[in-house]
Amino acid sequence: MFDFAWSEFALIGVVGLLLIGPKDMPIAIRTVTGLIKKARGLATEFQSHVDEMVREADLTEARDQLGQLKRMNVRDKLMKAIDGDGALRRSLDPATLMGDTPAALPATPVAGDALPEQQVPARHYMPPVSAAARKEVDEALLASAPDFLPPRIARRIAAELPDLTPPAFLPPVRVIHRGQRVSVTADGRE
Repeated sequence: MFDFAWSEFALIGVVGLLLIGPKDMPIAIRTVTGLIKKARGLATEFQSHVDEMVREADLTEARDQLGQLKRMNVRDKLMKAIDGDGALRRSLDPATLMGDTPAALPATPVAGDALPEQQVPARHYMPPVSAAARKEVDEALLASAPDFLPPRIARRIAAELPDLTPPAFLPPVRVIHRGQRVSVTADGRE
């Protein structure tokens, strides 16, 4: 219990025999064993009361709820609350924005051979199109545009898509070093 060796118990017994005396030694041993039994009984009773309190408080249920909170994915719950059916996500999908929209209005056939180099139409030139064809293209654009965009802006964005290009490079990372803003290169030099 207290990590005593047999030699230590023997030493305690000899000291007790010398101090208490052989006449009162059996009474002292009975008293010590009675105290040990009472201490063990108190420890058992205390443990049973603690177990009863745990059952009353139902801490296992609280522990399970805490485990559920740890496993809960907040991002998925928010996305489900905001966009339950996925329509908003599909309308913002880059493949939908880039692939399903018509790149340009239907081209009109050019009479004769290819145009000479100086007469090539400009990049922004759009040949005249009938009102019916324009309405058909507009309906296709509006159907594939995100739901939150007004039709006028959706048409403008669809017309600008071919001109959009990604940047040639990313700007350098700026940090504050010794009170000044400096750019840091990929290899860590200033």
